[in-house]
Amino acid sequence: MKNPVTVTCAPCCWGVDDLSNPHLPAWDKVLDEAARAGFGGLELGPYGYIPLDVAQVGGALAARGLSIVAGTIFDDLVDPANRGNLLRQTDEICAFITALPRPATHPGQRFAAPYLTVMDWGHDERDYAAGHSDRAPRLADAAWDGMIATIRAIAARAAGHGVRAVIHPHAGGYIEFEDEIARLARDIAVEEAGFCLDTGHLAYAGMEPVTILKTYADRLDYLHFKDIDPAVQADIMTRRIRFFEACAEGVMCPIGHGCLDYRAVRATLTALGYGGYITIEQERDPQNGGSVLSDLAASRDFLRKTGF
Repeated sequence: MKNPVTVTCAPCCWGVDDLSNPHLPAWDKVLDEAARAGFGGLELGPYGYIPLDVAQVGGALAARGLSIVAGTIFDDLVDPANRGNLLRQTDEICAFITALPRPATHPGQRFAAPYLTVMDWGHDERDYAAGHSDRAPRLADAAWDGMIATIRAIAARAAGHGVRAVIHPHAGGYIEFEDEIARLARDIAVEEAGFCLDTGHLAYAGMEPVTILKTYADRLDYLHFKDIDPAVQADIMTRRIRFFEACAEGVMCPIGHGCLDYRAVRATLTALGYGGYITIEQERDPQNGGSVLSDLAASRDFLRKTGF
């Protein structure tokens, strides 16, 4: 059954990933351009980018007809010393997003938005091995178990705020490759947390997105869409390069301009009865922001023609 979906965007489409980057656009500019591009919603982006001020940001969102569909934990999930910081972020983000008007709930949507996307990040040894399963070190059992305990704690804290935590396998983190996603699914029950699967990250890590969407259909609470330029990917995979350096070189391109088969993705989601939210993410160098609106327009137009 073809259930309705709403396509949203995220600050990473403007290059907002690393808050230490001096070239990030102002958060209100991102809101202005998201609204101008025709989106009704967007993600909050990395912790600390958009102020967690309900009156200030809530007014800015309302004035532009926007809602927040997800908050983000994008941080080191492995180091047990970071757990307190992560739980503080969880409380602050969830309190903020639940104080705002909630996005609409669609048929086929198992959990109401906004969500809390949970991603591991911050390890050089994995960042430089992004996309290379054969050379990426895996966590030892004790470290893996500690990360799982942290994710469980985040998910439980989010649930206390009425927010569904969705785990996002991310290139360059310790949850990226097919074996790690399978292990994650074994170790965290569907009742505890869902998945936010990202078509671009799956493909970048050597997986076929349609296959993984089908495999984890029972956990598919939220989706990210991006596309990959195969010529750029072929080049960067021969080099020692960080994931976001690859993004700055254009490995992620407008949807429909790359190698991912979105007609097959649409058919799969229809067969699975998926309804709810899909967020476009085209990571880039924030200094190359001149094409953001045209890239978003191209992605939206392609997805519309593909049945989204």
